[in-house]
Amino acid sequence: MPSAPRFPRVVSLACHDLRTPLATVYGFARTLARSGTLDERSQRFVGMIEEAAAQMSTLLDQLAVVARIEAGRWEPAMRAGDTFELARSDDERIEVRGRGAAIETEVDAVSRALDSLAVAAVRFGPAERVTWTVAGRDLDLAPVTEAAGPVITGEELRDLGAMCARIVIEELGGSLKLDGERLLVRL
Repeated sequence: MPSAPRFPRVVSLACHDLRTPLATVYGFARTLARSGTLDERSQRFVGMIEEAAAQMSTLLDQLAVVARIEAGRWEPAMRAGDTFELARSDDERIEVRGRGAAIETEVDAVSRALDSLAVAAVRFGPAERVTWTVAGRDLDLAPVTEAAGPVITGEELRDLGAMCARIVIEELGGSLKLDGERLLVRL
């Protein structure tokens, strides 16, 4: 079997196999956090471990989806979602304004993708805050600085989440386009 088609399967297998040790790390961190026996500093460190484990889990999910897309094996679980809700984030640095529209999409993957794009805009901007402005199927992310633009569009491969986001959105028939200091996303 040629090596190129095998690579997405290897990545999928790696994502699957990495989940067990990651779940162990996350589980023990949560157990320690809830034990009530840690001092404030240790509690903060355990919280950082929990947060990092959650981020790793999200990245593994995104990478596994891209591997299935590349292998031609992705079967998105399409269901109804609202574009405004898809852009919402638990990250306080990401604001959402506007009015959404009901669409049929892979809700979890698109939600993760939009969050990843916004986080990359903050991280590589650097920007303190970014805003999604939602108008139906069209979403506008700003500000996207000159430094963040190439990372978010995938011209510079420096952020796994942003790269996976582009692939997922395009696979679902959407598009991403940089326009000055704005990223225009059509779902």
